[in-house]
Amino acid sequence: MKRWAGAAALGLLAACGSTVKDDPNSQASLDKLYVEAKEELSTGAYERAIKLLERVEGRAAGTVMAQQAMLEMAWAQHRSGEKAQALSTLDRFIKLHPSSAGLDYALYLKGLVNFNEDLGFFGRFAGQDISERDQQASRDALQAFRELVERFPQSRYSEDSRIRIDFITNMLARHEVHVARYYYQRGAYVAAASRAQTAVTDYQYAPATEEALHLLAQSYEQLKLTALRDDALRVLRKSYPSSQYLPGNEPPARSWWQFWRS
Repeated sequence: MKRWAGAAALGLLAACGSTVKDDPNSQASLDKLYVEAKEELSTGAYERAIKLLERVEGRAAGTVMAQQAMLEMAWAQHRSGEKAQALSTLDRFIKLHPSSAGLDYALYLKGLVNFNEDLGFFGRFAGQDISERDQQASRDALQAFRELVERFPQSRYSEDSRIRIDFITNMLARHEVHVARYYYQRGAYVAAASRAQTAVTDYQYAPATEEALHLLAQSYEQLKLTALRDDALRVLRKSYPSSQYLPGNEPPARSWWQFWRS
């Protein structure tokens, strides 16, 4: 009887130990779930990783682990092509954790999602100038990268963000010039002047500003606004003294395929 009682007691203790160890609400269980999610991420199983990270975030709410799970979830969504979901997760992170140590990475990833979305589209249409498509994603990326650089100038992501800012700025300036040229060639001189002015004002240090000033002067010439035309030419001459767009010089020749695309 004593032997049976002892065995029963040992069995009860073992059962209790097993219950604690396998408790789905325990920290050990949560850690195991997180490790599993990381393993799925490392193998590229993003959909499975996202589901696991959602569970981690829910169970670890209010902790640093939950923040990390959100960031890794956004990365997985981005890698699996779920742009809208990735941006939604990042916006939620930024709103819920404005003082998080991972905020700079959240801003960087937000910029990257929009930046890569544009490049991905460009890659599917070989030969099309990326500046010729709608640029809202680029503007959103620029805003995120600028906020990162301004708020976290010493962040490990700031240097790369500055490079991307320059690239996007030049691309957006080219886009405005492309649209201004389109309007000018079709006789919509007011619209052409407006888009050229946007390029000059918003992206004054971009290379495309030279042609923007040229289009601005041409548009004002067509509209008989000689004073404004002269102002545009004065700025063009001062900023680009050797410009081929100045009166007396022919603008750079365009290739046959550029005329075809116009």
